[in-house]
Amino acid sequence: MIIDTLQHAAHYHALGPKFVKAFQYLQETDFSKVEKGRYEIDGTAIIAIVNEYDTIPTTGEQMESHKKYIDIQYIVRGEELIGHDFLQEQIPSKPYSEEEDFMLFAEAPVFFSKLQQGMFAIFFPTDLHMPNIKVNEPVSVKKVVMKVSI
Repeated sequence: MIIDTLQHAAHYHALGPKFVKAFQYLQETDFSKVEKGRYEIDGTAIIAIVNEYDTIPTTGEQMESHKKYIDIQYIVRGEELIGHDFLQEQIPSKPYSEEEDFMLFAEAPVFFSKLQQGMFAIFFPTDLHMPNIKVNEPVSVKKVVMKVSI
């Protein structure tokens, strides 16, 4: 996993041309004018999912992982905690769904990171993550999740 600010996105262009295109979209788009929804940026190779929600407590939440896509989770507005762990020998509590490209894990995160406006996190298939968690009190968040195909 990688956590940084969008102003440093060029540091990650070495991950490949899909990352360059995904970061360009994040840098060049005025998200105040983009409605919630799913947007194909480069067919199904790069997808943007724009969402708005209130952050929540960890109660009842589980970590997730993906196989077909790498997530770039970018905070447009607000702040949240994201729980993490490394995928090792854990057994999924919800088996992998090919159609939805995710599986769930019941283990508690080993650590949390706080993401604020202008920050992003990259989650590879070996990175378990639990997003959308409140820092102190629930706050409104606008987030873009870039799905970059492997």
